[in-house]
Amino acid sequence: MTREIQQAHAAIITAPLNTPFRIATGQHDQLENVFFQLKAGDGTCGYGEAAVASHITGETVEQTLANLHKAATQLAGRDFSDPIVLIDEFRPQFAGNHAALAAFEMALFDLVSRSRGIPFGALFSAAPGYAPKPRFQSDITIVIGSLEEAETAARHYAGQGFSAFKIKVGRDHELDLQRVLAVKRIAPDSSLVLDANMGFDAAGMRRFLQQLDQHGIRPNLLEQPVPKGDWDGLAAITREFAGSGMLICADESVGSLATAEQAVALRAVNAINIKFMKSGISEAVKIAELACRNNIKLMLGAMMESSLAITAAAHFAAALGCFEVIDLDTTFFINGPLSCSPYLDQNGRFDLASPGPGIGVAVQLP
Repeated sequence: MTREIQQAHAAIITAPLNTPFRIATGQHDQLENVFFQLKAGDGTCGYGEAAVASHITGETVEQTLANLHKAATQLAGRDFSDPIVLIDEFRPQFAGNHAALAAFEMALFDLVSRSRGIPFGALFSAAPGYAPKPRFQSDITIVIGSLEEAETAARHYAGQGFSAFKIKVGRDHELDLQRVLAVKRIAPDSSLVLDANMGFDAAGMRRFLQQLDQHGIRPNLLEQPVPKGDWDGLAAITREFAGSGMLICADESVGSLATAEQAVALRAVNAINIKFMKSGISEAVKIAELACRNNIKLMLGAMMESSLAITAAAHFAAALGCFEVIDLDTTFFINGPLSCSPYLDQNGRFDLASPGPGIGVAVQLP
């Protein structure tokens, strides 16, 4: 049966955060994302979200809105029964603006899955060597801030039931050390991820890890310790800690299939953080498949995303089944209705054992 898009619409939606989301390279003071809606002739709608992180990717909200507005003018009357055809056609329009591409793909996949009466995740197959994994738990982020803020957040989230903490480091290394020690003291049985967001050089990262070693702390995963172009530094850290049990993960360094292939060829890391906003969704599948074929572990992360994009990513994680670390926690920093996902509880646990059609989150666009 032919299915046609009747109309498309893009708009900016904002929402307050309960605390500034600070990392080594910048911060979000509110959610300000571009949302995209596709409507079929029968009234069925699909929704997508572009979470723009200018301090990480260089993209802007204005650029993203303009690109999605342009795409919207070209979609009326288009057949969406094969979403990959439309994605391949429109991909060049989103060159250098992968957050917009992610919103476009998300809305299209949501519309297709809702129209077929199937969950969003049913459009994706399990990764090579893996089976679907419908239940999993996210970590929770301790953002850059004071020692007192780290202690307060750690107590709050440990009391709420979180058992994995992702600690942002890279701005003040001595304070970072104290913050990591505090989280481990407050939640001694928790697993730790350290995310440097490019805030160290290789030698500085080595010294920081040695200091942690002196306190008996070894993170489960170290994310993007050095600037994204420093492949030599990344590879050196990976080699040095091979066999230690700590994964060295590329985030900013890998934003596309091409850079994932580069990371694999250089043996620069043994883990990759996939984010829809870096690569789009269909390319994220290819990055995951590449990693699985090359015994590279996977993390699934997010920018400052509402429950729409977070829930879409959770469907993706459940379907592919290949993610070692889940970092889909940004809804816990948002106030208001955009923080609510039907498959996520207050402990950070996702349950997609019996999902409904589509993503399962609808957004009212202005």
